[in-house]
Amino acid sequence: MELSRQSYIIFSITLVTIFVSFVKSSLPQGLKTLNISSEITTDPNITASFATDFGNLFNCTPGAVFYPSSPNDIATLIHFSYTSSKPFPISQRGRGHSTYGQTFIPDGVLIDMSSLGRKSGRINVTDGTFPYADVGAEQLWIDVLNYTLKHDLMPRVFTDYLSLTVGGTLSNAGISGLGFMIGAQISHVYELDVVTGTGEIVTCSRGSNSDIFYATLGGLGQFGVITRARIALEPAQKRVRWSRLFYTDIKLVTSDSEKLTSPGNNLSGIIDFLEGEILLGVAQASLIGSTFNFTNSDVQKIIDLASENNGPIYFLDVVVFYNDTTATSAEQVII
Repeated sequence: MELSRQSYIIFSITLVTIFVSFVKSSLPQGLKTLNISSEITTDPNITASFATDFGNLFNCTPGAVFYPSSPNDIATLIHFSYTSSKPFPISQRGRGHSTYGQTFIPDGVLIDMSSLGRKSGRINVTDGTFPYADVGAEQLWIDVLNYTLKHDLMPRVFTDYLSLTVGGTLSNAGISGLGFMIGAQISHVYELDVVTGTGEIVTCSRGSNSDIFYATLGGLGQFGVITRARIALEPAQKRVRWSRLFYTDIKLVTSDSEKLTSPGNNLSGIIDFLEGEILLGVAQASLIGSTFNFTNSDVQKIIDLASENNGPIYFLDVVVFYNDTTATSAEQVII
């Protein structure tokens, strides 16, 4: 009985804390009556940790942070706001890699999508003629890749940085060095589960609820919250040859880029991946060894090139996929 009394006291204190927090915030008091109220916090120590993003240009603290345990929890929150006499803004955040405060939501509720990953089984692969993976929107692309490789499969398109969430890149398009051949990530999605602005959970595709499907892909989160994506897979590549080509002449960079990617050129259809970057000067050139696996000798050559040029250095990352039987031709392409 004593244990029950202590539990009751702790539970009562928790409810009082939640009530006081909502009173101090501008959010509707009705939030505390929902069965998801324990997953919403207005603790300033927690909300402050969501006040910046990768761009680090702005600082904006959300009114509350929501840690959903399922898509139904997200639907409950959005439906409550939609039907409330005092609707409030809602935004979602994956790993905070937005660069210009796109997910900031002052006086609103920020959904921490990563909390959906607390449950297992959020990545599932289906083999067949057209293999695919059903993936939770909170999953990182690196985790999706590692899981699909166990089936000798991989997603068709990747961003160059893989510690991004599936929902985050699909909300932005998912640009990749593979894009010049097969398009962005959003071109390789079969199906989505989306929580709409009314709080309805909708399964959509090109053939079903297509208006929601196309609006949500690349929609910057303005048309709904993606909670699941069915992503097209393909056989995993066996080997990759990667080379980095350095330039000091921007005209030569653009000319070579066109040769590598334009239909009708000798190299068209042979190069599988192409991306470019700019080093603004010696200071950035000296850091390249820490971000890429260059030898000290190679790094020094790049620094010397930057010093001699007294201006920006451009480089192209060129990738060719190959296997044991095409290794020689891959070598010739890069050379």
